[in-house]
Amino acid sequence: MRHARMVFDQIPDPNVTLWNAMFKGYAKNECHREVIVLFRRMKRLNVMPNCFTLPVVIKSCGEVNGLLEGEEVHCVSIKGGFSANKYVGTTLIEMYAGGGVIGDAYKVFGEMFERNVIVWTSMINGFIGNYDMVSAQRLFDLAPERDIVLWNTIISGYIELGDMVAARKLFDEMPEQDVMSWNTMLHGYARNGNVELCERLFEEMPERNVFSWNALIGGYAHNGRYFEVLETFKQMLVEGDVSPNDATLTTVLSSCARLGALDLGKWVHAYAESIGYKKNVYIANALIDMYAKCGIVENALDVFKNMDKKDLVTWNTVICGLAMHGRGAEALNLFRQMKNAGAKPDGITFIGILCACTHLGLVEDGFSYFQSMVDNYGFVPQIEHYGCMVDLLARAGLLEQAVSFAKKMPMEPDAVIWAALLGACRIYKNIEFAEMALQRLIELEPKNPANFVMLSNIYGDLGRWKDVARLKVSMRDTGFKKLPGCSLIEVNDGVVEFYSLDERHPQTEEIYRVLIGLTKVLRSSGYLSDLIEVGLGI
Repeated sequence: MRHARMVFDQIPDPNVTLWNAMFKGYAKNECHREVIVLFRRMKRLNVMPNCFTLPVVIKSCGEVNGLLEGEEVHCVSIKGGFSANKYVGTTLIEMYAGGGVIGDAYKVFGEMFERNVIVWTSMINGFIGNYDMVSAQRLFDLAPERDIVLWNTIISGYIELGDMVAARKLFDEMPEQDVMSWNTMLHGYARNGNVELCERLFEEMPERNVFSWNALIGGYAHNGRYFEVLETFKQMLVEGDVSPNDATLTTVLSSCARLGALDLGKWVHAYAESIGYKKNVYIANALIDMYAKCGIVENALDVFKNMDKKDLVTWNTVICGLAMHGRGAEALNLFRQMKNAGAKPDGITFIGILCACTHLGLVEDGFSYFQSMVDNYGFVPQIEHYGCMVDLLARAGLLEQAVSFAKKMPMEPDAVIWAALLGACRIYKNIEFAEMALQRLIELEPKNPANFVMLSNIYGDLGRWKDVARLKVSMRDTGFKKLPGCSLIEVNDGVVEFYSLDERHPQTEEIYRVLIGLTKVLRSSGYLSDLIEVGLGI
């Protein structure tokens, strides 16, 4: 655009077509402020806009929430005789509705002499965007013409409200349904947690495209059903009618990260490159996250280094991944590289940085970074950042300062913060603060017996068995049992989930036979397991 502007500025008397070309160029490159500034220059030079000028300028006003500038352009459209133009009217409706001034949007709608289905759809969408489904439905009922886009729009409005009954009723009333209509309903069921109906609708679909598969896969991921994500992805590949896109692969990689399915994640990596997604930033970010969460940090760094383009998510993912694995020095070094590259950190970046300081025991540096959030970047620290600082102090053995910091927070410390303190108390065998932390945890999570187990372990480490017995009684009195630890392992292109003393697997006998054999080998080598923690319920 810089070169285009240089050429444009050298033209002594550009006509409206050239002005429009500049407006469209700036808008296409998301330089919406430049569109507004250039339009003001156009007015000063008394160049008359046409019906192609105003929609671009009005849309740019909406993009930057420039209602005042938008009102000025609206006045220009009235003076120029464009108030009856459908394209100008539609963009004015979208601008006012997007800025929350739904009354002005409806006024524009009411003053239009000719209203086609696009105008009706824009107005109805405006009501939906301002959470007024009553007016949206009323207008929908009055619409003289309803195309498939308008039907999908009103259905999406009810989905946004979580009213799937009304959405399904309208879907069933549609005179004609296209694949996008089915996808809209799929997305609605998935988003509102009704996975079973989402599955049933998917099976009923007469035609599916990649967005249909993504709706089902995304629905599983959204509802924490990561095993089903992987199985559905495999089914998609086997059927072969539709190829996955970057959104599909990103969701699958995120599920691999959740399950620790490293082998499948590696296969998806190779597959993505083979179908032309080697340079895709979204897939690269998901790969970094997957490799980091699976513990293969070097692979994550390789992906990072080979990226031509890095966005904020890229930097955050690799910094947090390094910090999570105790490689704090590398995380801090990457943070410096990030700033040198001109990328602006956000709150997630600082969570990674503070975690890195925690693993390195850099208390003073942690406070310095914490303060720089406010002083250098204008962020208001959230509870996650305060939690990192409490964890930093606690792990460094500064338990008294950690408790003091927690009590001085501008918001009430949550269970995560008190649990971090309780965990640090075990390391440093501090019963006083451990008992205080447990008391706060009981107030916040009265039904979580895991908190009792943490303090019980501290008592056990100190040989205070009467206190261990007392806590077991207290834990039993809650009426809840601590959920057993769950592990995942990849076997034969699948992921198997198992608990302590689990007997659900069809090959349980063979598994335990091998486990007993391994235990005997370990004992013969001098290894003794820590049976105290097992006895305490860990």
